[in-house]
Amino acid sequence: MAATPGTLAVLLLISGVRVASPAMTVTIPAKEYKIARGDDVTIPCRFTPQPTNHNVQISWSAAADSPDQPTIKILTSIKVQTKYKGRASLLQDIPAGKADLQLLKVTSADTRVYECGVENLSNEEDGQSANTKLIVLVAPSTPVCKIEGTPEYFQDIKLSCHSEEGTPTPTYRWQSYDTTNRPRPNPAKATDVNGVLSLFNVTKETSGFYTCTSTNEIRSASCNLTLAVMPPSISMASVGGFIGAGVAVVVVIGIICICCYCCRRRKKKLEEYAMGSHDGGEFTDKDPEEKEDAPEELVSYEEERRVKSADRLDVQDNRSERSYDRRSDYTDRRDDYSDRRERYDRDDRYDDRRDRDRDRDRYDDRRDRCDDRRDRYDDRRGRDDDHYDSDRYSERYDSRDRPPSVPPTKPRDPRI
Repeated sequence: MAATPGTLAVLLLISGVRVASPAMTVTIPAKEYKIARGDDVTIPCRFTPQPTNHNVQISWSAAADSPDQPTIKILTSIKVQTKYKGRASLLQDIPAGKADLQLLKVTSADTRVYECGVENLSNEEDGQSANTKLIVLVAPSTPVCKIEGTPEYFQDIKLSCHSEEGTPTPTYRWQSYDTTNRPRPNPAKATDVNGVLSLFNVTKETSGFYTCTSTNEIRSASCNLTLAVMPPSISMASVGGFIGAGVAVVVVIGIICICCYCCRRRKKKLEEYAMGSHDGGEFTDKDPEEKEDAPEELVSYEEERRVKSADRLDVQDNRSERSYDRRSDYTDRRDDYSDRRERYDRDDRYDDRRDRDRDRDRYDDRRDRCDDRRDRYDDRRGRDDDHYDSDRYSERYDSRDRPPSVPPTKPRDPRI
């Protein structure tokens, strides 16, 4: 059917309107949005002009941070991607030109570049898009503080501080306090880099409390530790070595003492055997009378004799010929000693006889004195008998009460 002129004019008019209509624009107000992990976020998207027939399609997608990760299609006007169900939704108002994306309880994995696309289905060529970046912030986790090195005098140590989580990457700062919990500046030579506080040539004044603070854009966390710088200590291995050495020295000294004692005892036995000593007594070369008169000389002589005997025994072990001469000398000395002892025995027998004679003389004198007393006693007794036999005494006493024949004052006979 051929087109009439009126119909052709209407088509040209409509085509002219389409050509003259402005192109669609899509905008997102900000280039970057920051939100804390676990919070809800709404990313706005606006488009103009608004199609009168509402025949548009809106879509949101998330581009990967790295090329090896694929781009995720979050939703379209009629469909939500399975991974985002329950967390993503489209807040749209076509007449108002609104196509916002809402995400619930964002995680660190939601940090991506998001793109909002609006397409006019009546005109496939009329479609635009805009993008923005969503940064999910993670508060720093409680940092871990620890000491690296040995906190002893004049040593170099490090105080480290690190948070396992934190987006963006947190910064660290160390603060020092003295033993009275008052703030103080860090030592002059100390360095604080990336959470590591380096302390050089520490002393007792370095002791105190240290606090590390981990901070990023949304929050901060801290940890603290106590530093006690001590004098150098002796390790357990060194202590064990000293104890072992001491025990070894004591054992060696004990063995030496036992050996010396055994040698001395052996020499003493050899000396006693050489000098003729036995359990019942000890023979000496000195006369007993001299021993009683001068004990100090005897002791000196005994010591000198023992020294000489030890020397003779040493020579005897090395030279057997001289041993025979010493034994001969000892035999002569022993014979001399026997002679002196015989003389001493004779003198003892003489002294015994002389003592017995003296005792006999004293006995004879005592007997003579007794005889004299007995004679005097007999004389007195005779006189008393004559005196008591007189008449005047016989008249006063009868036969039943006679006076004693011996007066009470009469001395007692020493022989009784």
